[in-house]
Amino acid sequence: MSYFERALVAAIVIGAVCGLVGSLVVLRRRVFFAQALTHGTFPGAVAAAALGVAVPIGAAVASVVLVGVMLLVSRVRSQGAQVAAGIVLTGGFALGAMLQAVLPDLPIRAESFLIGSILTVTEADLLVSGGVLLVAVVVFAAFGKEFVFSTFDPGGYRAAGYRGWPMETLVLALIAAAVVSSLPAVGAILAIALIAAPAAAARLLMPTVGWIVATAPLIGAASGVVGLLISRELGVAAGPAIALVACGFFLVALAARGIRRRSPRPLHVPVETAEEAIAR
Repeated sequence: MSYFERALVAAIVIGAVCGLVGSLVVLRRRVFFAQALTHGTFPGAVAAAALGVAVPIGAAVASVVLVGVMLLVSRVRSQGAQVAAGIVLTGGFALGAMLQAVLPDLPIRAESFLIGSILTVTEADLLVSGGVLLVAVVVFAAFGKEFVFSTFDPGGYRAAGYRGWPMETLVLALIAAAVVSSLPAVGAILAIALIAAPAAAARLLMPTVGWIVATAPLIGAASGVVGLLISRELGVAAGPAIALVACGFFLVALAARGIRRRSPRPLHVPVETAEEAIAR
């Protein structure tokens, strides 16, 4: 498999993972958390490169720590999930910048952590992203009803005897896995575009949760493929191109929804019944 074919497979798989998990992110309004997590894994990636360990391993360790910190801070009275995400966003990114400054001889350029390098993904990266996609599909199939119930009626979900924190922890774990699997391809900064934009576009176009969950991975995979082809034709970085294409899909969906709302509705002409025709 050539480097471009490997990058193409990575674009499809990572786009599908981010789109699928992104549907949960958008529906449960966890976009800011996902953004904080993408930035917060930056120090883990830097530390892994300095220690000679695979970057996804360092990012995974950092994401586990960050999810634990967010859950603890969000449970503190007078605080919340937004406060926890804000702390992790700024603190994690600042820690990564400091590690980068004190470790100038890193074997990998810092830019690759931030915007990714999909053309240099390895077969191990493909295995990680493929495994995350498989796990995400299985989790959606097993807990789809619980996801919908806890998302749209959290009060009713608790009243039915369920606890909210296990499902929230599972959602956060899926987000962390999607971030870690996309880090080598699109980096810490641009991953949020591939997570949020395809799902947001699907939400604008699709009428039900099931259709949103089914469509978002397709838009994510299409964003990865189109962005990669554009980067090859124009000679630009693939990560930003993929992120821009994902944002472009969202803008197209937004425009399509506006056109659909402004289009005149067909007039409903009453149908004459048989009794009325006979009487006439």
